[in-house]
Amino acid sequence: MCQHTPTCPPADSPDREAAVTVACHPEQGWSLLCNGILLFEDTGELLPDGRVIAPHRSVQAGSVTTAA
Repeated sequence: MCQHTPTCPPADSPDREAAVTVACHPEQGWSLLCNGILLFEDTGELLPDGRVIAPHRSVQAGSVTTAA
């Protein structure tokens, strides 16, 4: 698996998104991390075992629109 020093976090770790990017395709909206995770630009993830992690983008101040 990972040959980096220090070793990248595994796919089942809470900090899995800290793994090194090994392939990046911003025009398609995804990146492949060293631990086998497909990370999508909307912050969703596809884990190596096929599990899906829903997007978890945080809401920033000023980004919420309210109806008048």
